[in-house]
Amino acid sequence: AKILTSRNPDPPCLPKHVGFRGIPDLPALPSWLTQQDIDYFASKFDRTGFTGALNYYRAIDLSWEVMGPWTGAKVTVPTKFIVGELDITLKFPRMKDYVVGGGMKADVPLLEEVVVLEGVAHFLHEESPQQVTNHIHDFFKDK
Repeated sequence: AKILTSRNPDPPCLPKHVGFRGIPDLPALPSWLTQQDIDYFASKFDRTGFTGALNYYRAIDLSWEVMGPWTGAKVTVPTKFIVGELDITLKFPRMKDYVVGGGMKADVPLLEEVVVLEGVAHFLHEESPQQVTNHIHDFFKDK
């Protein structure tokens, strides 16, 4: 629940001896996340552990190697990019300027629109499903 509902877009900095206990508790779950959701996710991790999720990061160097042939490739289909303003990825160095400031257009020439949802973090389809649905619908209705 702490990870899913974090509203702090800064990179996490948790002392090793504290770990995830260092993330403050929420007074209540937000409307888009139920205790049943948390129990479901927890049951899956209880069964399988975090190995699958962590392997993504463990293999990051291999991923770059495997994707090497596509270095410099452009996304050449009509695109709409939707991101939450509180998404931690927008805090990566130079990322916000790249996404919102026009740099993304060089790599995605058919980028039609960048939408930044206010007050929304990483799980935007969960946090603001109607807004996301409306943006997707509007994008495809004229195609």
